[in-house]
Amino acid sequence: MSGLKTCSSESIESALDLQSFAILNEILDAQACEELIALYDGPQNTFRSRIEMARHNFGKGEYKYFSYPLPELVRSLREDCYELLAPVANKWQTRLGIEQQWPDSLSELLEHCHEHGQLRPTPLMLKYGPGDFNCLHQDLYGPIHFPLQVVFLLSQPGDDFTGGELMLVEQRPRMQSRGSVVSLRKGDAVVIPVRERPRLGTRGYHRAGVRHGVSEINSGRRYTMGLIFHDAQ
Repeated sequence: MSGLKTCSSESIESALDLQSFAILNEILDAQACEELIALYDGPQNTFRSRIEMARHNFGKGEYKYFSYPLPELVRSLREDCYELLAPVANKWQTRLGIEQQWPDSLSELLEHCHEHGQLRPTPLMLKYGPGDFNCLHQDLYGPIHFPLQVVFLLSQPGDDFTGGELMLVEQRPRMQSRGSVVSLRKGDAVVIPVRERPRLGTRGYHRAGVRHGVSEINSGRRYTMGLIFHDAQ
């Protein structure tokens, strides 16, 4: 069901250093993707809220935040991904001269969030149809924000939908911003920065801000799941 065991923190770190994102191929099989998609129109108590993007000028389309307790597949993926990414996040802290280190387990991170009033779960499902899009943004949700997140593509490009590319824009000091289009297949995931990443320059590491969004859907339906590891205020 999950191909995370074939991934390494070192390979993810190298890809992020090179291009601000790291693609994880074939993490979910077709059955797992369909199970997650089916949750979207399942029991209402699976989710805590539904957001229409156009109402908030976020874009066009909709998404839903899961409620606690998370569905088992979502919970296990969130825990496993966090353990894989914590070493990368801590190396980023060191590069940026930050003494604080992120805990080894997701449960410890969530305990820290809850102690500071960040109590609401942040994993979410997003549904796009023709003409829908997502504006460039960052998923912070509060003062405590783990620096990495994971996006899973649950639909097959070309078969289930057309258009709808994931886009990243990295801000570079004293230079023009750099844009990237991330090409994924059904069941793939991508690791992206939540807010910024350490970028090596001529004078050492500096902060490079990163935003992400989704281009307009031309046809069909596009479903994704986002795993943010910190909870929201």
